[in-house]
Amino acid sequence: MIIVAITGASGVIYSLKLLEALKKLKIETGLVVSKPAEIIFNYELGMNLEKIKNLADYYYEANDLTSSINSGSFKFESLVIVPCSMKTLSAIANGYGNNAITRVADVALKEKRKTIIVPRETPLRQIHLENMLEISREGGVILPAMPAFYHKPENIDEVVNFVVGKILDSLNIENNLFNRWK
Repeated sequence: MIIVAITGASGVIYSLKLLEALKKLKIETGLVVSKPAEIIFNYELGMNLEKIKNLADYYYEANDLTSSINSGSFKFESLVIVPCSMKTLSAIANGYGNNAITRVADVALKEKRKTIIVPRETPLRQIHLENMLEISREGGVILPAMPAFYHKPENIDEVVNFVVGKILDSLNIENNLFNRWK
């Protein structure tokens, strides 16, 4: 199972496209969505939580610290936080598991499970960079939402699919969401 966590940062389209790709590939997913992310889904994409939940196999409440995903004994393969706000990134880097998203990240890192963080902020302060470095030192993958343009994207979906394809690559999941450099 891959846990997909969505926090309150712009760029929720990345999480939507990732969930759609994983569903198409028939990969089991668990989903956690923060309250601010719900608002951003509605604002950026005109979507409500129910539509997003339907893309996942399991849904976990963001404020439920008793959730099964918050235990090291719960088996999941990987965690992707996309997009990841700087607030969530800071909490993860500093071991502050105050909700199901930061706690499942704590579990993933301590259990040495694949952890991919897709930060969405620009420009970055020094503390943002230090927090990313801390997570990287613990084995997390920092995968900023930075699309390439060598594949000559013709629309937003192609720009977004480049980043989602890179997430899938980091998960060692074969995909053809973007044209690779030749």
